[in-house]
Formats: sequence, structure tokens, C-alpha cells
Amino acid sequence: MIAAGAVETAAGAAPSPEVFTAASIRNAVGIADLLQPMTRAFIDVSRGLGEAPISVFAPAGEEGDVHVKSAWLPGRSVFTVKVAAWFAARATGGRSGNSGYLAVHDAATGDLVALLLDEHYLTDIRTAAAGAVATRTLAGPDATVLTVLGTGTQARLQVLATRMVRPLDTVIVWGRDRDAARALRAALEDDAPGLAVSVAEDPERAVRAADVIVTATGSRRAIVEGSWLRPGQHITAIGSDDLTKAELDPVCFRRADLIAVDSRAHAPRFAGDLAAAIAEGAISEADIHAEIGELLSARHVGRENREQITIAKLIGLGAQDLVAAETTLDLLRNVSRSAALPSVPDPAA
Repeated sequence: MIAAGAVETAAGAAPSPEVFTAASIRNAVGIADLLQPMTRAFIDVSRGLGEAPISVFAPAGEEGDVHVKSAWLPGRSVFTVKVAAWFAARATGGRSGNSGYLAVHDAATGDLVALLLDEHYLTDIRTAAAGAVATRTLAGPDATVLTVLGTGTQARLQVLATRMVRPLDTVIVWGRDRDAARALRAALEDDAPGLAVSVAEDPERAVRAADVIVTATGSRRAIVEGSWLRPGQHITAIGSDDLTKAELDPVCFRRADLIAVDSRAHAPRFAGDLAAAIAEGAISEADIHAEIGELLSARHVGRENREQITIAKLIGLGAQDLVAAETTLDLLRNVSRSAALPSVPDPAA
């Protein structure tokens, strides 16, 4: 933590906001802490609670994009505004191209109460947790083979998150950069000893072999063809989160027995591959069967048999950032309170 201000800076002025660094945030919260909060966020969004506007722009064209997501939910003590960015020019000298922060405001006064300088970490782990919740909701309960398309941070986190909700024993990695794919294999073998991890030569073989497929790329064109899919598979697609990107071709959506999104209002407007499938007439918006929150609250039956092909198309929502921020602040403040407690002498000493 850089600073924690609860002292009036002037008579009648608002308290200084607490400011937390990425290092303290990483030490306080992980994917498992966010599984239940993501479940609540999905349900609240599907109940139509609050608002969560999204703005996406690309000041550097294909070399950088910025996602601004804000949210408020009734009954919550705070609202949030998040800025998450990726710029190629930042990804030099071993630095990550990602950056970002979450601003947490008092819902009664509007005052800034905390600034989480997470450098994209909270976006990363809340996306992984949301993907795991979607996979848990739709994938077959005995799914053991996961194919992940992508080699970055999110690909790794999606594998770790999926292991929390399904009995994975095999992971197949595919990436356009084979060196990056091998590096991810090595990282996963360190993360999860005993998990069989291999690198696929091509995406078709990787997809055909999987029970669960996760796409976590920044691809500008589809990398999964619907003709590769077989009955019973589930796809969690999280990379195509603006209209310039695509991971699934239109045939994937046409072949799916169940298409679920995080938001009916936002997914067709921001998910490039879903928007393309609708524009090309492969499906219509009416063919989006459910929101994830509707499945979680039993307002939609979800997967009905082992043979169905299911897709969870996620773009990420401000409500997820809100509940992630609340959870993180609770954990950070608990750490601070524990550190402030006086030590108790050992009576046996």
C-alpha cells in the first residue's frame, strides 16, 4: 500500500483515498477469492440491476486499446470506474503491455475512497474467475481435457481457474508463436505438477481433442472453425472483446446448441466474432439463448444433455470489476487490520 488516508485534508474536506499498489493487491487476492463474487455479478446483471456502461477506443490503432468500464449496483456502498489498457509500445524491455487501475467511489457522496493501481491484475483474475464460472455452468461435469488457444497471461490463468471447477488431467496448448506455447507449457507444468501439458502443432487437432476449449487471444481473425467441433464440447471464448477481434467463425455459433453471453445488451455490440456471425446471417440475436446469470439463477435450463455443443461468449462487465474491487478492498483492509494488532506475549515464555 502506498498510502492509506482517513485524515481530513482540510476542514470539511473528504478523506484522502486509500491507494494500493499492484504488489499489495497481488498478495491479497487470487482467482479463488473471486469465484463467488463473479457468480453474484452474473446474476445481478441478468436481473437488470444497476448500470455498467462500456467504452472502448484505440488511440494507437491496432497497437493499443483502452477499455473503460464503470458500474453501480443497488445496495452497494461503492461504485467503480476501471481503465484497462494494452499498448504495444509499453511491451518493451520485459515490461507487460497491460496497464490499468480501478477507482472506487462512495456511492452516497461520490467521493473517491480508494485507488487500486492493479496494473491489469484484477482484470486478469476476474476474467479468469468469470471464465471458470461460465465453464462450470455449461461444460460436462466429467470434462478432463482442456485445449487453450492463446499463450499469454490470460491463457495461463484460464487453465488454472478451470482446474478449480473441472477435474482436468490434460491440457493442450496452441499458439501462433510456438516458443510462447512452449513457455506456457513449462509455466503450467510448474503451476500444476501432475497435469499432462502438450503443445499442439495446429489448432484443428487441438480443438478436436478437447472436452473444453478456451480461446484467450487478441486475434483479428477467427482461429476456431465450426466444422472442427464435435458433440458434447464446450467453448469459453474471452479474447474477442471488441469489434476488431475474432476467435470463433460464424459456423461455430450456427452449430452451437446453446449460446450464452455475459450481457445480451453488450455482447453483440462489442464481441467481434459474435457480431460478425449475426451480420453474416449465421445466427440472429434471438439465437443467443441465455445470459450466464440466467443459467446460474435457473431462469434458463442450460445444458440438457451430454451431446450439446455450448458456447459461453464473454466480453467482461463493469459489475464484475465492482465486486472484484469490493472483495479486494475487504481482503486488503483485513491484512492492514491484522498488521496493526499489537502482539500478545506468550505466557509460557
